[in-house]
Amino acid sequence: MTNLSDFANLDHQRQARNGLPEVVYAESKTPEQVAAILASLYEKAGSALATRAAIEHFAAVQTRLPEAIYHEQPRLITVGPPLDTPPPETPYAAVVCAGTSDLPVAEEAALTLEWAGWPVRRITDVGVAGIHRLFAVEDVLREAAVCIVVAGMEGALPSVVGGRIASPIIAVPTSVGYGAHFGGLSALLGMLTACAPGITVVNIDNGFGAAAAAHRILRQLTQTLAT
Repeated sequence: MTNLSDFANLDHQRQARNGLPEVVYAESKTPEQVAAILASLYEKAGSALATRAAIEHFAAVQTRLPEAIYHEQPRLITVGPPLDTPPPETPYAAVVCAGTSDLPVAEEAALTLEWAGWPVRRITDVGVAGIHRLFAVEDVLREAAVCIVVAGMEGALPSVVGGRIASPIIAVPTSVGYGAHFGGLSALLGMLTACAPGITVVNIDNGFGAAAAAHRILRQLTQTLAT
């Protein structure tokens, strides 16, 4: 059995400090390490999440936590219920995906938010090459408390959304595109230099980071509404 203290020093108080517990980044960790860390987090909090997990990680986790679930497309492992169960009137987050190729990153964001306990509305394949598709769902965006906009190629979609709605926008560049796309760098730079002001941009393919930012916004909003 892998000894947890040999490779990890877990932060079990993180949720109390900033509203989201420590999450396991599985990539570059061995399956045994991921299983040991996830089991410890689950034992303390009753719910746990691992990102960038391969099927080999999940196999090791499942031997210790049979109830764990592997979400293949976004490469997430969840175990236990959502962190919270908000009331029906809780504002939702919209996760907007430019193209089908961006879905793994979009689903990482959407499922992370759902694991944190937030309602999510998914909008898929509404990229700028057929902008009428975005306009057809604009009401969903306008009613969202926060929008995560995921796009590859030139990364233009967040700028368009930013010019149409007032909600906070978190843009996620993806490593989707042909050669001059440079593994997502063109989308990242396009989002950072967007002409629509007030857009927040996270790192390439970082759906989890976008969800964590949206979680902070939603948490602050619901606390304000409750007072």
